[in-house]
Amino acid sequence: MAQNYTYNHSTLQYAQKPSPRIDVSYVIYRFVFVPIMFLLILMSYLVAMSSMAHAESRLKDIVNFEGVRENMLMGYGLVVGLNGTGDKLKNSAFTEQSLIAFLERQGVNTRGTELKTQNVAAVTITATLPPFARTGSKIDVSVSAMGDAKNLAGGTLLATPLYGADGEVYAVAQGSISIGGFRAQGESTTITKGVPTSGFIANGGMVEREIEFALNRMREMKLSLRNPDITTAQRISQVINENVGAGIANVSDPGTVVLSVPEIYRSNVTKLLAEIEKLPVETDQVAKIVVDEASGTIVMGENVRIDTVAVAQGNLVVKIEEKPAVSQPSPLSPDGQTVVVPQTTITADEKPGQRMALLNRGASLKDLVAGLNALGVAPRDLITILQTIKAAGALQAEITTR
Repeated sequence: MAQNYTYNHSTLQYAQKPSPRIDVSYVIYRFVFVPIMFLLILMSYLVAMSSMAHAESRLKDIVNFEGVRENMLMGYGLVVGLNGTGDKLKNSAFTEQSLIAFLERQGVNTRGTELKTQNVAAVTITATLPPFARTGSKIDVSVSAMGDAKNLAGGTLLATPLYGADGEVYAVAQGSISIGGFRAQGESTTITKGVPTSGFIANGGMVEREIEFALNRMREMKLSLRNPDITTAQRISQVINENVGAGIANVSDPGTVVLSVPEIYRSNVTKLLAEIEKLPVETDQVAKIVVDEASGTIVMGENVRIDTVAVAQGNLVVKIEEKPAVSQPSPLSPDGQTVVVPQTTITADEKPGQRMALLNRGASLKDLVAGLNALGVAPRDLITILQTIKAAGALQAEITTR
């Protein structure tokens, strides 16, 4: 072993230096602690990526509890206080009849009198009665003109009953109307923004009749999937059975899961629903492509797959130009005439940059979009390409056109 020596000038002797000591704590930190921390960080990252790849949704966001639903209400009424922008009574007989009937209920006899006001408009009122709405609670209502009224700004809706599908009155609406648009008119120009003949009244309806629904006395509940799918329905049933009890939930069809209320929840079904509605469920949907040809919008699901296919977008441009020429006769020609001689030039140009994209079998949505973007196609051309790939049998997805 090599020895370390130091020279002592005072004694003219060589002295042996002590060997350096190994720092055990440093070795443990570098070769044990650091690798373990690296592995923990890597595992956390992989778990996070896995959870992102398989996103889960709450049960309450993907199903509706059957019976817990809204109800549509509708009514017919009059809006007054318009600044000459209401219905023309000679054109809207129903507005005139409604106005006469309203005045008679107030003790004013207008029979045989010609009404010429333009400050009144006949309207339709619509509203949604939420589930478990109680008498006296307020709801929003929407107001829409029925006649030839130009603007409902500044108008007030008179008390109007709102009817349900069974013909019963469930609410009464009244109040000042808020308009999202406006209309300004001059002698020769008119400017309209939005729809001034439609508006709403915040908290303008008051509930007068309740819809009875004994939730806590139910022995069976049905969960309706908002997007029916047999795989998602099976996963919902499995999650409920694992967290509440075996055999509680059963799949009836791709859009319905039947939930049998356990004995301990027979008098408190709301507690059961509160416990299961926050359960996470991994959803699944069929591969689908939705195309809106009017706006050129394309929406594709992540499950879209294709077989091996090569796609090329044609860039052939045919150009036709007409350049007529004038032919004149020679000077002093006795029979000469000036005529127009047509000259047509036709050119076919294959623009540079024509490319072909190759998509391998089983390509994902990301690969599909990247391959089609490589061609530099516009959204409307992309619609045609997708439909052509589907016609060739290489696109494993359903295409829905709106």
